[in-house]
Amino acid sequence: MPTAPALTPAMRDVVRRIERAGHPPYHRLTPEAARAAYRKGAEVLDLPRAPLARVEPLAFAARDGSPLPARLYAAGAGPAPVLLYLHGGGFTIGGLETHDSLCRQLALRSGAAVVALDYRLAPEHRFPTAVHDAWDALQQLPERAAALGLDGDRLAVGGDSAGGTLAAVCALLARDAGLPLALQLLFYPGTAATLDSDSQRRHADGPLLDRATLAWFFDHYADPVERVDWRFAPLEAPDHEGLAPAWIGLAEIDPLVDEGIAYGDRLRAAGVPVQLEIWRGVIHDFVKMGRAVPEARAAQEAAAAALREALFRPGSPAAPEV
Repeated sequence: MPTAPALTPAMRDVVRRIERAGHPPYHRLTPEAARAAYRKGAEVLDLPRAPLARVEPLAFAARDGSPLPARLYAAGAGPAPVLLYLHGGGFTIGGLETHDSLCRQLALRSGAAVVALDYRLAPEHRFPTAVHDAWDALQQLPERAAALGLDGDRLAVGGDSAGGTLAAVCALLARDAGLPLALQLLFYPGTAATLDSDSQRRHADGPLLDRATLAWFFDHYADPVERVDWRFAPLEAPDHEGLAPAWIGLAEIDPLVDEGIAYGDRLRAAGVPVQLEIWRGVIHDFVKMGRAVPEARAAQEAAAAALREALFRPGSPAAPEV
């Protein structure tokens, strides 16, 4: 029998700190309490918020007329290419504040502008509202870019966990609409309709993310009959040909790792260029633990390098020094 993967020493220390804190798991809380708990702890392990030349509030219009808050991050003042970033949190928790540090790091390290979207959350806004919000914002970015001092011809979409799911779905929608994307940047995305993969069973008890919490997220977001819709589970899409190149960053000790690998395999089989990296000995959400986990900083830099390669034309004066 193969040996179970071990946590790195730094990751093990973080897990012990989380366990000593004794916070109840999200699935034992109301959505409102879970959101408050996630906000309170979101940046404890994140890198300090990096100062940037531009950090500005924005808003997009949802198709029903609702305003969708957003935030622009840019390390410089020039017409940078743009990454639309969609936060994780099981479609139920998370927002602009929980992912502020990560978005700053991606902007700082890549030289691209990052636009983070505060899409609407379940259970108040169930499937497919988050998909609609993400796609509505992505469609508006090219036409708004010039007014924001950005380059709307160089566009990428990305996200972590549930945000990675939304980013993958947006890449499918963009292909079908003829909206060119340079990259889909996916940190440990959820891509499957069910919770029955080997890694779901292997890591059913976590650490940090467990099957009970995933089921809680699923139940708040989508009815069981809706989960075979590819806008919920991108693996269910009938055709993956012609999609934007993908960068997929995964955690080894994560219930979602198998479906991340499966999605990378599916894209490759359809002829889509894929760069897939698995960080050993770390858990779900590790990329937001840069104060304590070296792999988080390495993953942020790897993602930023993928953005630089995809978004900056050779010889572009806006290309960052690396």
